[in-house]
Amino acid sequence: MFNAPFQINRPQIRDTSVVFASPHSGRNYSKGFLHSTVLNEMEIRSSEDAFVDHLFRDVPSFGAPLLLATTPRAYVDLNRNIDELDPALIDEVKKTFHNPRVASGLGVIPRVVSHGRAIYNGKMPRSAAEARLLAHWAPYHAALEGLLAESHEMFGQAILIDCHSMPHEAINRPTRRGVPKPQIVLGDRFGTAANTEIVDRIEAGFVKAGLTVARNTPFAGAFITQQYGRPSRGRHAIQIEIDRSLYMDEKLIQPNADFVAFQAVISSVAKGIVAIGRSDCAVAAE
Repeated sequence: MFNAPFQINRPQIRDTSVVFASPHSGRNYSKGFLHSTVLNEMEIRSSEDAFVDHLFRDVPSFGAPLLLATTPRAYVDLNRNIDELDPALIDEVKKTFHNPRVASGLGVIPRVVSHGRAIYNGKMPRSAAEARLLAHWAPYHAALEGLLAESHEMFGQAILIDCHSMPHEAINRPTRRGVPKPQIVLGDRFGTAANTEIVDRIEAGFVKAGLTVARNTPFAGAFITQQYGRPSRGRHAIQIEIDRSLYMDEKLIQPNADFVAFQAVISSVAKGIVAIGRSDCAVAAE
């Protein structure tokens, strides 16, 4: 059995419209799930945004809530729409339109982990898939929607910081001469999910901390950013992707020697992000 699919770490005094969330750092792998997969415990964790919850652990002390998934990404991907069902994995699901994420095995219930390694040997009943989503996807998104609604009611706006990590290989590719490889990628769906001024200020915080930042390439934000980013309604959503090699050994899935120092850097940047959502410096809706 899985425990609750998320936890919320709330501040003693909530004085900012910013909400932080980590939907992919869950690591509550039940014995039943591990028994059902053909992968070993290390392989099944390869798609996990390991330790992102630790990197942002200080934000409640700055005045912002922190929503943490405990459900593993390999079990339910909370950054997918609930209807992104994979007919190659789930019985009684008809192919409708082409969805590249689903086609590659990365639907709301993933068929593969990193490097295309299959999680299961065979398919699952649709009833089992729907029960899994009801128990894990629905409560997480209800909690996220609730936190954003609270921010909007309290401060007139809500700023979601959707926290992720990316494999180093995702950005370890040739770039134009003189263009450094990004260590941080900010995704705002090419300006449709958040006010540009907010994203500018977030980028400035990372740059001031000595990190190289890119926008929307190679990650522009997925379902959560698209779903919850409504700038015209005072709701802003920004995805943050962090190069895993900066703080962890990706093969061993362990913090590296730089973890504590890097966590302090992220904490400092997060403190500045929290300040963006305070009433005395809030950004007006577009």
